[in-house]
Amino acid sequence: MVKQSIFGRIAQLAKANINSLLDNAEDPQKMLDQMVRDYTNNIAEAESAVAQTIGNLRMLEDDYNEDIKNAQDWGNKALAASRKADEFRAAGDVADAEKFDNLAKVALQRQMAAESEAKGAEPSIASQREVVDKLKVGLDQMKNKLNQLTSKRNELVARSKTAAAQSQVHDAIKSIDIMDPTSEVGRFEEKIRREEAKVRGQEELAASSLDAQFNQLEDLGEQTEIEARLAALKAGGKPALGAGSQATTESIVDEADFDKL
Repeated sequence: MVKQSIFGRIAQLAKANINSLLDNAEDPQKMLDQMVRDYTNNIAEAESAVAQTIGNLRMLEDDYNEDIKNAQDWGNKALAASRKADEFRAAGDVADAEKFDNLAKVALQRQMAAESEAKGAEPSIASQREVVDKLKVGLDQMKNKLNQLTSKRNELVARSKTAAAQSQVHDAIKSIDIMDPTSEVGRFEEKIRREEAKVRGQEELAASSLDAQFNQLEDLGEQTEIEARLAALKAGGKPALGAGSQATTESIVDEADFDKL
């Protein structure tokens, strides 16, 4: 397989449709990072290749200009030799006249050779100039693409960070019904109810203990004695009051009731 030249890659990358490539990518950010690296590397190679091409063009132009200058110089020398030959011929010196005429001919021959070389270089120079112009345009397009890629990448990274932050916020408040402002109040009330139920359970557990059962028996015995003495009192007897009986009776009778007696 023939390796693609840098000029071919410039054309291919310059024509790349970034949005289409991103739409078809499984991981757009990773692809963008790779494309940015590829474009950066290819631009560096392209700049080097374009610089070399421009250098070659300038060498051709220098050679062309040198040929044109040589043609002009040989033309001037041919003219000077011809005039010198005419001077000798006018003076009757035929030998020197012929000599300088021959020099003029040699100069003209070299002038023609220089002009031929210059003319032969013109198509190559024109072609190289066209190539350089296209390479410059392609290089500028690649740089614009790189700017687009960098902008797309930065935008994608920013959007990704924003989405991640929003996801974190959503996870933090997803247990709260933002449409119901009393949801937190309800949760706090439920917590209090659980604590109250726990207290009731502790009280019930304490009431079922052995000491509580004995206290219930004592309360029952005292109540039984009170009932017996009341029955005796109604029968006309005078039951003796114990220490506990007076306290119990006083606890359930209002002093004002005694004043009515």
